[in-house]
Amino acid sequence: MLRQECRRLGIILTAVLLTLAVSVTAFPETLYNGIERNGEWPPRVPVTRKYQPVPYLQTRPPVVLIDVGRQLFIDDFLIESTNLSRTFHRPEMHPASPVLRREGEKEAAAPFSDGIFYDPSMKLFRAWYRCDHNTCYATSKDGIHWERPSLDVVPGTNIVLSGPRDSSTIWLDLEEKDPERRHKMLFYTRYKREYSIELRASPDGIHWSEPLGMGRTYLLPHYDRSTMFFNPFRNKWVYSIRLSNVGGMAAPELEDGIGRVRFYKEVSDFAEGWKDRAELAPWVSADERDLPHPEINVLPQLYNLDAVAYESVMLGLFTMWRGPENQDVKDRPKRNEVVLGYSRDGFHWDRPDRTPFIGVSEKRGDWNWGNVQSAGGGCLIVDDKLYFYFSGLRGNPESIPGKNADQDASMGLAILRRDGFASMDGASDGKLVTRPIRFSGKYLFINADASMGSVAAEVIDTRGRVIKGFDLANSIPVNTDGTKIALHWKHGKDLAKLTGKQVSIRFHVSNARLFSFWVSAEAGGTSHGYVAAGGPAFRGPRDTE
Repeated sequence: MLRQECRRLGIILTAVLLTLAVSVTAFPETLYNGIERNGEWPPRVPVTRKYQPVPYLQTRPPVVLIDVGRQLFIDDFLIESTNLSRTFHRPEMHPASPVLRREGEKEAAAPFSDGIFYDPSMKLFRAWYRCDHNTCYATSKDGIHWERPSLDVVPGTNIVLSGPRDSSTIWLDLEEKDPERRHKMLFYTRYKREYSIELRASPDGIHWSEPLGMGRTYLLPHYDRSTMFFNPFRNKWVYSIRLSNVGGMAAPELEDGIGRVRFYKEVSDFAEGWKDRAELAPWVSADERDLPHPEINVLPQLYNLDAVAYESVMLGLFTMWRGPENQDVKDRPKRNEVVLGYSRDGFHWDRPDRTPFIGVSEKRGDWNWGNVQSAGGGCLIVDDKLYFYFSGLRGNPESIPGKNADQDASMGLAILRRDGFASMDGASDGKLVTRPIRFSGKYLFINADASMGSVAAEVIDTRGRVIKGFDLANSIPVNTDGTKIALHWKHGKDLAKLTGKQVSIRFHVSNARLFSFWVSAEAGGTSHGYVAAGGPAFRGPRDTE
């Protein structure tokens, strides 16, 4: 009798625990910016050419939390109302480009993702790049002039890893506690006539371990140009896996004609890997808003997706393929160009501007005439600029179609204003009201060009009333151009008494451009946002100096 009663209680307890487990997983997770995430993660949504609205822009959180990073105006996530217009900006090519070109290499001296980071312990810019079929290493003091050190891996060269290779990602992990894994690599290579993905680690970025975790994975589903990145907002490593609906590892669930797409896998330990396709979630592809090149009548495809945390968003570098296929390539390499995307939840991407952020040259014989590709790490912050490194190919006018047009690859440098992806531009009476926000700092900063006008601000409560002392009459307008400008009110008022409260900010923008804003706990204006691949001003992955 007692045994039966215990068994009955055990069944009841198990049922209760299972119910609690289901309930816990059903609770929404609030992300760092106020977005609530519900349901299965990552979501299992079919990849399609039909444009898919971004969920967090369709249903925005009632309050946006802004303690992490500069708040960018790349979408309407932060905006309640405005009469300003949004302008998307593109970087300018540095006049020294290409800043790294072939010196002894036969075909290539350029990143194929790979990685370019600033190392604060060495006070150097560090680049890993494809040198023909090997992986090489270079350093720079200023990010413009590069040197190839002589290393001991292949004596007398700057090779750090030998062997046939395609793309690779190398990540400098400044928060890794194990010094042997400070550098991490996803490496697509050929081993015994089979292509494989390998995960490796290194203490110095020069001497690399044998394959970790899943070992040499040439039997798992993947194609070349698979890469990885780190999402620090959720402390996850993400594999950006290329699959397709054609070829020996075709994904049958993809719609006809969609071609190259990305599948998603996130892990806590970068070396965890995956075992079968069921672990990979369909993720993102080109869609109907990606237009064909007028000279090449093919639908665009997503060739690669690199990503990095920049301030308060994930910045995505979408390499868009606009043809031709390898067998149709003549003297000009494939027309790949980099288009930007942005994510606030780490999975869904908003790509409001489909024009190339970094495109190919249309001038025959230029070093970047074809096959522009992004670099792992995305961008670096140097003073008030963003440095974007990328590869380009000159091609070979004497190439055999489909064989050797992808020759003479070099590395270029493009420069953008810090936070300069998009600006909200106002004429004589421009206004922008933020959605309800909450913060823990007390100093308001903006990135703006008000050199021909002014920017001022007032703070509004939940009833739409201007808070006393933070009205327009007490706001001290700024009329300068800068990437970190403090906004003040008269009588020395700061936002300390509004910490933790729900408020909105109304910006008055007259003949000026507003790129971003943030509320800092420090008078120096640190944002506590993420700094992509770093820069000389930072000792870690965040803006805390």
